[in-house]
Amino acid sequence: MLVVSVVGARPQFIKASIVSRALAASGIREYMIHTGQHYDDLMSDVFFRELGLRAPDCNLGIGSGSHGQQTGRMISETERVLGDVCPDRVLVYGDTNSTLAAALAAAKLRIPVDHVEAGVRSFDRDMPEELNRILTDQLADLLLCPTQTAVSNLAREGLSSGAHVVGDVMLDLAIECIPLATRIALPSGLCEGEYFLATIHRRENTDDVERLRRLVGGLETIAREMAPVLLPAHPRLQSRLEEHGHKLHSVRLVPPVGYVESQALIRSARGVVTDSGGIQKEALFHGVPCITLRPTTEWVESVDAGMNTLVDDDVHALAKAAAEAHGRVQISSKVCRLFGDGRAGAAIASTIREAGASRRRWTKSTR
Repeated sequence: MLVVSVVGARPQFIKASIVSRALAASGIREYMIHTGQHYDDLMSDVFFRELGLRAPDCNLGIGSGSHGQQTGRMISETERVLGDVCPDRVLVYGDTNSTLAAALAAAKLRIPVDHVEAGVRSFDRDMPEELNRILTDQLADLLLCPTQTAVSNLAREGLSSGAHVVGDVMLDLAIECIPLATRIALPSGLCEGEYFLATIHRRENTDDVERLRRLVGGLETIAREMAPVLLPAHPRLQSRLEEHGHKLHSVRLVPPVGYVESQALIRSARGVVTDSGGIQKEALFHGVPCITLRPTTEWVESVDAGMNTLVDDDVHALAKAAAEAHGRVQISSKVCRLFGDGRAGAAIASTIREAGASRRRWTKSTR
């Protein structure tokens, strides 16, 4: 069986590092397409090197652009490659434009689509990621769900067929990387349990001048009055800070960090402040309080566990949540089991193998 995997952004490289190994162990051949959605070395190549993910077989080099421009180019180029490779199945991850573009290209060519992280919902359609998730799930043959909550979400949408709870591959990798993360030294001047790690990258937080001003102001207050704040700057954030003239005086701005270093920084933090879906989960897996700069979350399990506080852009709520954060705690095994047993990669590979070439292998002659 030949599977084409499509990746394009940091969270997908992380997930693919687990799944690609599991596919190989199951005897499934893989051809990997990198759309080039994230193309900066610190947001792309470093993850391939650090996580042992083999180089992609094809890099489309799409780069940045509006959602429509980027997605359109990805569809066209992915379709071209699929026509040359003729896979049995196409595997997509998460909720980016790369995810939707690959799913559309494959579905129109009648190639079965397997969606890792299917059924995840924030119920906020103002988020481009939410639209990508919903549409990809409608196109997918195998809905590979990280939690039972995701399966329930799909059932409400009439998508029970093909849904499987396989667990969360990010839990697999978080567990695997703990020994490495514990050996990473903290940046100079930071002490365990006495700083906050912050990340901001979503367009809704970076592109609105006043909203970004409030969020940056809230982080500055925390840094002045409570504890140091370390902010690895996504390229979009760095660009908007410069464009809008936002000056950081107390917050410590640094370049993006690799996966293992990010896990070390999360584990040792007093708390995490983020708008990232993935980091919300990683904070939970490591038992670190998370403060989310969004009004909704797709990872309701973290909120239910009392480990995640949604503050949106309310700086007073942000300050209150930060004051109540006191570092890593022991998370119950029951909470972690909501995301599987740390073997999601193997479960995904097994499910794909069992599905087999459920449709006649596509060739150019079927166009």
